[in-house]
Amino acid sequence: MTERVIDMTTAPLATVPYADQMERWPQTGRHILAQFDDDTIIVYQAYGPSIGQYAVEKGFFGGDFRFSRMSWIKPNFLWMMYRSQWGRAEGQKVVLALRLKRRFFDSLLAQAVPSSFDAQIFGCPDEWAATVARSDVHLQWDLDHLPTGENCERRAIQLGLRGAALEAYGKREIVQIIDMSAFVAEQRSNVHEWKCGKLVTPVENVYVPADPRDEEIGAAHRA
Repeated sequence: MTERVIDMTTAPLATVPYADQMERWPQTGRHILAQFDDDTIIVYQAYGPSIGQYAVEKGFFGGDFRFSRMSWIKPNFLWMMYRSQWGRAEGQKVVLALRLKRRFFDSLLAQAVPSSFDAQIFGCPDEWAATVARSDVHLQWDLDHLPTGENCERRAIQLGLRGAALEAYGKREIVQIIDMSAFVAEQRSNVHEWKCGKLVTPVENVYVPADPRDEEIGAAHRA
């Protein structure tokens, strides 16, 4: 598999043909697919111009961004493409790649509470409801998607942040913000030709938290 590099204003993201990645990714189960290195991990969000352009220019969130609302981050590029309709959905035309410190991302995983009741983790719905009400980090395992939008059997993670977690994320823990909008617009014309290798996406591998004590996530994504 030959990696390509797309220049994204400052630090580049490594990319490869999607068809090559699909062959090596797990096809079922819960998995965190992400681009990461020893110190950082990439997550994605999409916004309208007033929020997205402010974040790119400043390197943090502010302006029209609402810290009073829950904000969802996704380490899986194609889940973001599904959610934003490849950068065409209203209010999601500015697609951002956000480089986070891995220790911060792992801390989010460690405190995350499932956004729906899981009898394997909680003794009863009331216990879960009380826990999720206190938590600043919510977790969902959603169906992953092909580039054309069809469901996969594999599950992809997204994390909802609010309160202190969102303040830390939006104001302090982002290492770099990359505007992916031009890349997304370029690649969406290749979506229906992904089997031919024309569609290029950021390199992603299965991510496991550095701290084995975070195994509520680790065990779940091996299930």
